[in-house]
Order: sequence, then structure tokens, then C-alpha cells
Amino acid sequence: MSSPIAGSVLPLAEAERQLRTLPGVLDVRIVPSDTGAVSEVHVVTTMEVNPKATVRNVETMLKASLKMSVDHRKISVATSNENPRDREESQRNVPAAPVSAPAVVTPPASAPSKSARLYFEDVEIQRSRAKGVTVRVTLRKGDQSFAGECEGHESARSRAELAAKGALLAIAQIERGASSFVVEGCKVIEAFDREFMFVGISVRVGRENALLTGSCEIKDNPETASVLAVLDATNRWVSRA
Repeated sequence: MSSPIAGSVLPLAEAERQLRTLPGVLDVRIVPSDTGAVSEVHVVTTMEVNPKATVRNVETMLKASLKMSVDHRKISVATSNENPRDREESQRNVPAAPVSAPAVVTPPASAPSKSARLYFEDVEIQRSRAKGVTVRVTLRKGDQSFAGECEGHESARSRAELAAKGALLAIAQIERGASSFVVEGCKVIEAFDREFMFVGISVRVGRENALLTGSCEIKDNPETASVLAVLDATNRWVSRA
């Protein structure tokens, strides 16, 4: 039997695409945090829809279709008197710019792009009598996705640690030198009337080991929070590589 658990942070392009289908919405931009979670949602709508109704529609769409829980305070709405049909007409009537032969620029082969950060895409849990529990973590960098998978015994703590190890396996496929990362442990900490997942990761630096730590508030499930805590701990490290 399998019991997949969808991640709380899906590809932002898909979330923006679905939000643009809401009544009166002209444009949408979702701003992610450093860990890939939703930090801000900016929506431009027509005058025909009340801003409060738009906020409720955005919350409902993200929750029902994408399993994303976003606080209404993170959603900002700006109204415009522009009609969607007027926008389409103006775009169709814009004369095409003269086409010239594009300049071909060949980037150096030894200079890979480092602008894209690592983002969480999904976590899936599968259970079986033979293998116990398998946790599969998928991360994204740019347009590419990478998955890491770990197996172990079934328990709430083991699932969180397996998710953290799966995240490190995925990171090792993306970042050179990340194969030296080792999960020291995962722990749930209560603070400010909330629960947080705290993760410790050791990495070899010269002859010594350094400890990287990351945390994330538990909202949907501990496994998702564990992966986001790993990204919180490692994003600062891999960005220096």
C-alpha cells in the first residue's frame, strides 16, 4: 500500500497559472522565501471583483487544488480599470518589431550558472510490509528536478529523518561536494505556541566537521518541514560553492 503526501510547496509557475483562471484576475506573482515556501502573493484584478472576495478565492484555490495553506495576510490585491479584452486587443494590435539576425554568444563551458537556488517540489511516502517505509524527496533547480529516496523503519521520527536524508541525496545530485553532508538528527521544538522542525547536518571542512542547522515551522506534515529545514541549513552553504 502507498500513501503519498503532497508537498506544501509546488512549482510556482503552476500555482500562478491556476490563480490567473480566477474571476477578474489579470495577473499574479508569487514571491518565494529562501526555502521555497510562499512568502508573498501579489494579485492584480479588475474592478468587477471585490478585493476581499479575491483574497478568499486565492486562499481557496491554493488550498483545494494545490494543497497550499497561505495566510491571507500574505496576499495583496491591486485593482485595475483595465478590461481583459482590451489587454488582448492591444497585444494583438502591437506591430511586430523587425526581426534581425540574433547575435550568438557562447558562454564559457567552465562557468555554469549559479543563479538558480534549490527549491522543494514534493515529498512522497510509501509503506510496505517488506521494506517498512520509503520516503522520496524531489527538489528543483531551475527547470530540472532531482529525487532522493531512503528506506527505513516506520515511525514519526524516522519518517522525518528519512525525508532529511532523501533531501541530501537529491542535493548531492545537484551540488558538487554535497555528498559529504550527513544528517545528525531531526527534532521537533515547541516555541511561540507553534511546532518547528529542527535539523542538524554535519559537513567535512578540512580536518574538522562543521555543523549546519536549519528550522521550519510544521504546517502540513513533519516530513515537508524536515525537507524545508534541510534547505534552510544547506542553501547558504551550497550558494558559496
